[in-house]
Amino acid sequence: MSKRIYQVQEKVPNSLLLPLSVQHTFAMFGASVLVPLIFNIDPGVVLLMNGIGTLLFILITKGKAPAYLGSSFAFLGPSSIIIANQGFEFAQGAFVTTGILGCVLAYVIYKFGTDWIDIVLPPAAMGAVVALIGFELAAATVHGGAIGANLMTDTATSKDIIIFLVTLGTAVIGSVAFKGFFSAIPILIAIITGYITAFCFGMVDLSGIMSKGLITIPTFQMAKFSLNASLTMLPVMLVLTSEHISHQVVTSNIVGKDLLKDPGLHRSIFADNFSTALSGLVGGVPTTTYGENIGVMAITGVYSVQVIGGAAIISMLMAFIGPLSQLIKSLPGDVIGGVTFLLYGMIGTSGIRLLVEKKVDYSKSSNLVLTSIVFVAGLSGLTVKFMSIELKGMVLASVVAVSVSLLFYILKRLNIINE
Repeated sequence: MSKRIYQVQEKVPNSLLLPLSVQHTFAMFGASVLVPLIFNIDPGVVLLMNGIGTLLFILITKGKAPAYLGSSFAFLGPSSIIIANQGFEFAQGAFVTTGILGCVLAYVIYKFGTDWIDIVLPPAAMGAVVALIGFELAAATVHGGAIGANLMTDTATSKDIIIFLVTLGTAVIGSVAFKGFFSAIPILIAIITGYITAFCFGMVDLSGIMSKGLITIPTFQMAKFSLNASLTMLPVMLVLTSEHISHQVVTSNIVGKDLLKDPGLHRSIFADNFSTALSGLVGGVPTTTYGENIGVMAITGVYSVQVIGGAAIISMLMAFIGPLSQLIKSLPGDVIGGVTFLLYGMIGTSGIRLLVEKKVDYSKSSNLVLTSIVFVAGLSGLTVKFMSIELKGMVLASVVAVSVSLLFYILKRLNIINE
């Protein structure tokens, strides 16, 4: 018997709501907290603004687009330059201006529609970009840190390998074999199983559980603005737009609804950018729809925004309840790595699925070249520096995808392209 599917606006049973919401919280936590740790700011304010941003996203999209808004990695490169020269407050200001410009873009999309998407990101490019969302992150799952298992470092031990395999094995088997109640929460069960394994090996540090007291207050700080910082951050808009569209396309394929039409790309992209601007204004980091949570939906068949909203509320509570935040922070990277090993792969596979479902014809040279060059641009490790901007990975791949797609469109209009 196939697993029970919960559609986007469908309510889940009360007995399932909490575990399903916690499952999404665990999925986003490692990556979402890593960004403020890199910036050396309070993760509490980031968790709070992520939760608020997610609830706003659900409200603005009329509860029709399931997405969790977590900390964006796309801003890291230009942010590091701004922080080094002017300080984090000016990076915040650049977050705000980028978010506002994104809201302006949403209005343009509202006025002129979405037909341009097939020009700047045709299926042969879109599928490759979507796949790269998962494939680019693949290495992070085994290279240690907050979102990866400690398998490829000099300090790796047999315990790391066992914890990783127990977590991954539970997630894999659970995704295809669990029945009933447990079929909806295989990722949560995998995380708990991995956590227990790590605890038995003495690799869980619980000493900091009460280090901040029962109640904590996030550290807020207001943004400062400068033209130079805003211009340095501006090119990220292209990446964010490509990433957002790709995520919405992936989610559309998973839930079986065209989210670009209903609730509309203009609503979802406005909500995403408005959240970024609001978060940056008070001391947080930019937000983006999270691939990890898309992966959870793909595996579990639970698409309900009620569950996403529950995860957002848990994230907000974690900003104020010290022991809860510290407990999740104690999750070893081997556990998170075991889960993301599967989740990131699922996102990558969604891109391949898009290529198949769109019936991309690779007998046409333009499609073959387009997909090939986007994949290589994203996975080769190539870095292109332009003034103070550094393009690599998916960022570079997105720029290449749009540029080559526009070139091919022009050549087709001029009737000088071979097919």
